[in-house]
Amino acid sequence: MVYLQITKENIDREHICCALGAKQYEDAVREKKQWLSERMEEGLKFYRLDDRAKVFIEYLPAEKAWVPIDAPNYMYIDCLWVSGRHKGSGHSRNLLEQCIQDAKKAGMDGIVHLSSKKKMPYLSDKRYLEHMGFTVADQADPYFELLVLKWNEHAPNPAFKASVQGKPSSDQGIFIYYTTQCPFAMGVLEDLRKVAEAKGVPFQTQRITTREEAQESPAIWTTFSLFYNGKFVTHEIMSAGKFEKLLEKSL
Repeated sequence: MVYLQITKENIDREHICCALGAKQYEDAVREKKQWLSERMEEGLKFYRLDDRAKVFIEYLPAEKAWVPIDAPNYMYIDCLWVSGRHKGSGHSRNLLEQCIQDAKKAGMDGIVHLSSKKKMPYLSDKRYLEHMGFTVADQADPYFELLVLKWNEHAPNPAFKASVQGKPSSDQGIFIYYTTQCPFAMGVLEDLRKVAEAKGVPFQTQRITTREEAQESPAIWTTFSLFYNGKFVTHEIMSAGKFEKLLEKSL
């Protein structure tokens, strides 16, 4: 199995697994590449299978992560994704081991990753992470869990920041926080806006543009978090059809 590290030097000519072959996401993929390039200056690393496939891991020092957590001297995994025919081939273990090696070389105390009480889209499977030695360090409503794999038993446990108990910038209708970290998040916003407008529901979005904003955000998964009338609903990046059903249920 050969894995390729994506760097600032090769990112323009290499794919980054997301939205392969989907022309409607081309602009969003370019935005994602720009976001990655900027984070690479802060220590982000990205490895993928040397193939045209969705098999990759993306991680960076937790102090630099765009997520509202306190995890000094830990590595934070943004995304660990193995899909399709490549599942069950050992890629997740191999990519995770690469992250562990890099974290240990940097003198870190462990690794943290966002998951959920039960398997949900866009979040890594808690059962798999526990199988790999992770334990739950903290929880946040309604279903988020912060998992940790640490090799320094004296290191403090990571935790969610108090900001996750806060309210979004608006409590009227739909409010979505998002970043350019995921092409799918950016790619669906206009479709969701059209559905909301057809239903007469106020619709606002706020792009998080700095690490500081992300780390103090009420959105736990800053890549995409949807609130309705000030209450968190879901982190799931959904189709227009599924969003319409969600609105019909909420109205």
